[in-house]
Amino acid sequence: MRVRPNPFSTGSDSGFIHPLSSEITPLSLYTQRREWLKRVATGVAGASMAAWASREALAQGGNATLRPGKLPTLIGAVSRVSGANTMEKTTPYADASSYNNFYEFGTDKSDPAKYAHTLQTKPWTVEIEGLVKKPGRMDVEDLLKLSPMEERIYRLRCVEGWSMVIPWVGYSLAELIKRVEPLGNAKFVEFITLADPKTMPGVRSRVLDWPYVEGLRMDEAMHPLTLLSFGMYGEVLPHQNGAPVRLVVPWKYGFKSAKSLIKIRFVEKQPVNSWGRSAPQEYGFYSNVNPNVNHPRWSQATERRIGEDGLFAKKRKTLMFNGYEAQVGQLYAGMDLSKLY
Repeated sequence: MRVRPNPFSTGSDSGFIHPLSSEITPLSLYTQRREWLKRVATGVAGASMAAWASREALAQGGNATLRPGKLPTLIGAVSRVSGANTMEKTTPYADASSYNNFYEFGTDKSDPAKYAHTLQTKPWTVEIEGLVKKPGRMDVEDLLKLSPMEERIYRLRCVEGWSMVIPWVGYSLAELIKRVEPLGNAKFVEFITLADPKTMPGVRSRVLDWPYVEGLRMDEAMHPLTLLSFGMYGEVLPHQNGAPVRLVVPWKYGFKSAKSLIKIRFVEKQPVNSWGRSAPQEYGFYSNVNPNVNHPRWSQATERRIGEDGLFAKKRKTLMFNGYEAQVGQLYAGMDLSKLY
């Protein structure tokens, strides 16, 4: 196995070394294991193992539609983080990988899947800068090895009133933050994404000021549910879903989860995020999912679950903090969430 020096190493050799794509479990073996788990869970191998297998199959994405199998496998262990594995049915991979917003490739929901094949993800580096003791640059291989991979089955809620359930693979952003050692005056984390007009046709438009920028308060970034993701559905991220590394913040509207990250910057003042700059009357910095505060153009009280679009499909009631209130509600104690939205 190739071992690269890690500029953010703690000096211990006992850390997790994640396999490179050439050394990852073959997809056929991974798929066979998942299929066996699902069969056991339905009683094929006996009732004594059914309960265990049901939990294990769910944790391994067993309730997800089978993937195309065109991307390298990326397996995550069962996450022990509170709230990290919803029991809801996952959205079919075909929908999750073809219906999304990634304006760098166009404004239509189908544009990312059509045009993101032009994205070049090798080589790929992420710069760590700003108010930290250990600034530097890490390539994606170093990031993959920084902490053990986990699978997190999260609800995803778009501000436009639709939602999905996606099994992501990655680890808590806090693992990276602890390694780089923020200074005491670092109050926010800013995320800057790739904006390459040669490979991203949407960047040539003026729909937003590029590059795309997002931000989190430090305690939000450090929350264990905040995920640095490298994969979904047991595979590495498709280009159209933010490859090779992205942010996932499940209690906030989807646009807060910046894709294709190239810089993580630690700052003292609250960053101006891209949608807040473009339309400050519509998009606040926090952008927590809140069914009681409507967007000027969309009601937030209900949502349409992608993959449940049948003739008689009913909209779901949207949950406060997207269903993660028990885990994150205390972060906003005393705040007027009707104003600081």
